[in-house]
Amino acid sequence: SWVFLCDLLSGVNAYSTGIGRIWVAVVFVFRLLVYVVAVENIWKYANDEFECDIRHPGCENVCFDHFFPISHISLLALQLIMVSTPSLLVVFHAAYREKKHHNQKLYKHLGELDGGLLCTYLISLILKTGFEIVFLVLFYNLYNGFQVPRIMKCDVRPCPKAVDCYISKPTEKIIFLSFLVASSCLCIVLYLSELSYLVFKYFIKCYLKRYIKKCQ
Repeated sequence: SWVFLCDLLSGVNAYSTGIGRIWVAVVFVFRLLVYVVAVENIWKYANDEFECDIRHPGCENVCFDHFFPISHISLLALQLIMVSTPSLLVVFHAAYREKKHHNQKLYKHLGELDGGLLCTYLISLILKTGFEIVFLVLFYNLYNGFQVPRIMKCDVRPCPKAVDCYISKPTEKIIFLSFLVASSCLCIVLYLSELSYLVFKYFIKCYLKRYIKKCQ
């Protein structure tokens, strides 16, 4: 169920900056909805629609596993979960601090972060960026540089010779794969922008405090 993921992202939204709330919208609209509505249906029968020009027992299954060692649907689902998981750090930390303050809200305005919660938020951004980059590298290595060819040469046993294998709807798969890669790159840009903004804001705040003390 994706309900837990939606609740998690909504909880993080309460402590996010403006850039962070844009990221939540991107995850919901351009990744989660696209995954549920389109991508899952495109790759659902990829194994059944994969054909080779030979009917040797086991050849098609072995060739499909050779070209697609990890299911595209499973990898995308794992990516969404792993990228969203660091947000649990922020939610748990905020819940802990609210409990210490007798269930009172920590901040009057959204995006006001300081102290340990700010450090936790920055760590979550770094982890999200790392996960996004790792999955982009995985997609690049597993799917021929974000390409889905129409014909593949396969000479893996038990195939008796090099055979041609055909992938169904390669153009459609390339389009949605490119769209998801672009949304992942957009998320990385948002992570780095928010990280830079929070660090810059923190240093400005520290500088102003020192300046005021010096003036006093």
